Amino acid sequence: MRKKNLLLICLVTGLNSFGQTNPAIVKWLQNTTQTGSYYASGNPNTIPNNILVNCQEVSYSANFAYIKTAGVPAYPTGPFQDGNPSNATNQNAIFKMPLNPVQNTGTPTATNGGNIGIFINGVALFDYRDGVAWNNTTQALCGGPGRQPCPGGPMATQAWNRDAVVAERAGFDCAKGHPAMGNYHHHQNPSAFKLDLSVISSICNLYDADGLYAIDSTQHSPLIGFAYDGFPIYGAYGYKNADGGGGIVRIRSGYQLRNISTRTNGPAVSTTYPLGYFREDYEFVAHPGEEEYLDVHNGRICKTPDYPDGIYCYFATVDDDWNSAYPYVVGPTFYGVSANRKVASITEAVTIYTPVVLPVHLSFFTGRIDKSTAILNWQTSTEINSSYFIVERSTDALHFETAGQVAAAGNTTTDSDYQFTDQIISTGILFYRIKKVDRDGKLTYSNIIKLQHKKTSSAFNLLPNPASDLVAVQYKGLLEENTNVMMYTMDGKMVLQTTINKGQTIAYFNTETLYAGTYVVRIINSTTNESHRVIVAR
Repeated sequence: MRKKNLLLICLVTGLNSFGQTNPAIVKWLQNTTQTGSYYASGNPNTIPNNILVNCQEVSYSANFAYIKTAGVPAYPTGPFQDGNPSNATNQNAIFKMPLNPVQNTGTPTATNGGNIGIFINGVALFDYRDGVAWNNTTQALCGGPGRQPCPGGPMATQAWNRDAVVAERAGFDCAKGHPAMGNYHHHQNPSAFKLDLSVISSICNLYDADGLYAIDSTQHSPLIGFAYDGFPIYGAYGYKNADGGGGIVRIRSGYQLRNISTRTNGPAVSTTYPLGYFREDYEFVAHPGEEEYLDVHNGRICKTPDYPDGIYCYFATVDDDWNSAYPYVVGPTFYGVSANRKVASITEAVTIYTPVVLPVHLSFFTGRIDKSTAILNWQTSTEINSSYFIVERSTDALHFETAGQVAAAGNTTTDSDYQFTDQIISTGILFYRIKKVDRDGKLTYSNIIKLQHKKTSSAFNLLPNPASDLVAVQYKGLLEENTNVMMYTMDGKMVLQTTINKGQTIAYFNTETLYAGTYVVRIINSTTNESHRVIVAR
């Protein structure tokens, strides 16, 4: 049978222009059909908001990418239980992001209130602040709703500026976001509270959501956004060494809390104003020779899967418990030349970026290691003018070598199955990708898959198992394509079906109406074709 909802392979091709391979163009999550939802306080059921999620259009010129977005995520937003009267609203925004960001060699530019970056789903990134500070004259907090304005107005920097991540935790939703006058944003790592190793908010218990991605300590974190200086933002884990070596580690902030009990011209450290309540409670400490520690901007120059030659990158830092760690993403100053990237219109000639429609439809690409042999399987549903496939192998996901070649079907509109076996010597982790070569010489690359000698854990978790009334299917990472999830009886009858949309990480099956017994959950996208058994108990 032909498979449904197949994803076109639309990644890097050897003949694409730079504009079509620059991550600042191709990494945005695009959507023109799916609308979002939100929670109202007291109601555990989501309510449609009828606003398109993620980014609606990406275009580019020689120097800039333009992103049109409503600024609303695919995951549910709200409620905001600190009295915030706002909900996520359509921002109808256009962002003008530089394709060739450069270092600021002069005085570093401080981050500011409001947008300082954009996540790949079009949601805004704010820095640590929330517009509230300490007024030493009145001996009270100033700024924000219900308080006297701060000296110099809402954008002025005071001696002691409140940290939103600490002070406004009660007002964040499950995905660690909240709106400012309708502008939904994250100050921190956009992963759900419930996924942290130590859960510090109970908001997900009633108002469940998933966030942009789920942390996976075994993989380099995905690219999750771009700062206003144009440099990319990654999640919490990366290569230990800047050159791509050293394995995967948690990337660490170089900031730590100062050892103080009093604050000059500020409130004393107390239970009301604990250490960490203000941004100035932190100090930067350099860690020479420890490359996993970041610089004063919360970034470093390093290689990543998206930038194999290296670039300056920010990271969304977390602590050992995966709770957000100051300065959270970017700051307190930018590394590069920053500007207000929100524009009213596009005033130059641009090309609309549409993922390239290539002549091979890949249903799946999977692999496993059996003793000293890597066994790779893939399937195409359509091929036009294809000549052969080159299987490429890597030990670091950065530098690939040819492992072998497989003849292609040529021209077909029916499913074609392929297998390649690779005799290997390495006992560590291996990465594979497929390079498809057309008869006219054009090249197409598949996604990269990771194999290791021990049983590779799935990218999906199913829980609870056994289950009674609900089964959750949780993706560990950032999902860049819609993924079909089906539940079957043991005799092959499909009883439930759902989709995890790109920009989300979780889907649920309501199993209350199913008979007790064993079922098979099948998960399919362009790089995954796996099955899991789950028991429904009564």
